[in-house]
Amino acid sequence: MSPHTTSTSRFLDAVRPGRTHWLELPPQRTSVRVARHATRAWLASWQVPDEVCANAVLLVSELVTNAVLHTSSERILCGVGRMTDERFRLEVHDGDLTGRGIPDCCPGLDDEGGRGLLLVREIADSWGVTRSPRTGGNAVWASLATAS
Repeated sequence: MSPHTTSTSRFLDAVRPGRTHWLELPPQRTSVRVARHATRAWLASWQVPDEVCANAVLLVSELVTNAVLHTSSERILCGVGRMTDERFRLEVHDGDLTGRGIPDCCPGLDDEGGRGLLLVREIADSWGVTRSPRTGGNAVWASLATAS
């Protein structure tokens, strides 16, 4: 599935106020682990099935890793929101002010990295990239159904 870039995105707080969790992270590799643990805990509190939770944790891991490794962000925001009882959304906002957006990547067979957004594309029901009103950088989002 290709990303959806929107000019008038509906961010988590606008869609479901009071049903979101946010975490502010430093741009360090250890932030990936923190984001994974927080996402797992938030989804467990909503009783999201283990398989769906594992997929969401993988997506957050990939998105936060991209923000840490490929942007010059001073902070990264990681959010999870319950859209409906059957759907939730993940968001990772970076502080990349270059306006480059997210590059399209085609890793070679021997490349060790470059597959994060390919995983997002395959696992998420929908996903996209837009500018973040919170950081001014990129906001990458992915939505998943709560049932596997």
